[in-house]
Amino acid sequence: MPYAPRPEAPRCAVVDLGSNSVRLVVFEGLGRNPVAIFNEKAVLRLGRGLDSTGLLNEDGVAQALTVMNRYHAIARAMGAAPFEALATAAVRDARNGPAFVATLEQMMPGVAIRILTGEQEADFSAAGLLCGIPSADGILADIGGGSLEVVRLDNGQRGEARSLPLGVIRLAERAGADPVRARALAEADLATVPWLSAGGGRDLYLVGGAWRALARIHIAQTGYPLSMIHHYTINREEARDLTGVIAAASAKMLAGISVVPRKRVGDLPFAAVVLRRLLRATAARRVVFSANGLREGWYMERIDAATAAQDPLLAAGHELARQFGRDPSLPPALLRWTDPLFPGQTGEARRLREAACWMSDIGSHDHPEYRAEQAFLRIVRQPGIGLDHHARASLGLTLAVRYEAEPDAPFLASIRGLLGEDSIREALILGCALRLAYTLSAGTPDLLAHTRLHLNQELTLLLAEGTGVFAGESVTRRLDRLAFALGVPAATRTEV
Repeated sequence: MPYAPRPEAPRCAVVDLGSNSVRLVVFEGLGRNPVAIFNEKAVLRLGRGLDSTGLLNEDGVAQALTVMNRYHAIARAMGAAPFEALATAAVRDARNGPAFVATLEQMMPGVAIRILTGEQEADFSAAGLLCGIPSADGILADIGGGSLEVVRLDNGQRGEARSLPLGVIRLAERAGADPVRARALAEADLATVPWLSAGGGRDLYLVGGAWRALARIHIAQTGYPLSMIHHYTINREEARDLTGVIAAASAKMLAGISVVPRKRVGDLPFAAVVLRRLLRATAARRVVFSANGLREGWYMERIDAATAAQDPLLAAGHELARQFGRDPSLPPALLRWTDPLFPGQTGEARRLREAACWMSDIGSHDHPEYRAEQAFLRIVRQPGIGLDHHARASLGLTLAVRYEAEPDAPFLASIRGLLGEDSIREALILGCALRLAYTLSAGTPDLLAHTRLHLNQELTLLLAEGTGVFAGESVTRRLDRLAFALGVPAATRTEV
């Protein structure tokens, strides 16, 4: 009997029927950040040989029918509705694409199978990227097996879009498997998109499995502390160096890279060629890798406009507070209570502080001996897309300190390199302040309301007399710790 999802957490499923791979993702809930509870991929290379034959690969089609039958069964068993399939470049360009879709429709009656135009594919990719990076500014490049979609982004607004025949499979076939010839083809195709130069001094956002494989290589080579591709960012010169190494590497050398799936090895030189030409065409200052794309864009179609307009970081904070916190009315009070410690704070810094307040009780149900490390790991390894790497590191350090971790605790060493000294200091101050607030209030806004902080030449804790809050040993110790982080002396005063 199929699973019946909870009413507050409906499920939906989408298949990305691509030129290289076919992937099923099942999402749960309709919150601001997609929550994927199942993800399975099969590399079928439907687009292999398409450039020369005009047809979908025969072996790939046979395998696709088997795989799609499985995906349909999974979606039904998991209670996912709607269940849809999005077919991209190979299916839309192949002469036998319509016949293949007709067979799928007969095999899976009632399942919507949408053959996307290049423009529609670009739209979904842009929506998926903006889901996690709402203010993205620059050029989006989504590479698949059959095509490359490029989209102009202006501070979160989608602009012009083009689909080019520069997917890794198609480019390799057009170039006769010669990376040198592929460079000329990529340069010529990109030259037909004059607005790519609008990326000068801005960011180049990369979506697609071939790009993700390049990111994994760079993460492994540099010993980067987070094994997370989403939001992984490198500068222009690092990206150029990476593409140069990959494009010049032998097949044997690439096959020896453990972090790259074996079926991706042949794609890497052509992905590197396209990226290097994109760097030249856009003059981008940085490359930002995204794990989001077409599938998350499809998900964003499912949610209402008010939810879509939410800040993804704060939405993640609200969701964590709902799951793990004890009183959802406390975080806004914590934000106001810590205001005196950060006078004039605005923008991203205040946004991070607000998120930390929402996440500040996520260890309430954990074992006391492990709360600090567990809270840290829960944030740093949180799969939600509302967190870039700086936010993960900053919030992780803040919450570890909130649960009384020492700043030099071994488990914190991995992320300290992601933060500058100013960010570390702010995280330590906020973590100490949150710990003091919970000690005073027992995690309740009613008790917190009888206390306040004043910061001038010293840090003063003001307590309302006869309200159940007082400066006991634990309060004094934590107040001193906060004052030390601020670099001022501490004092306590009772108010009538």
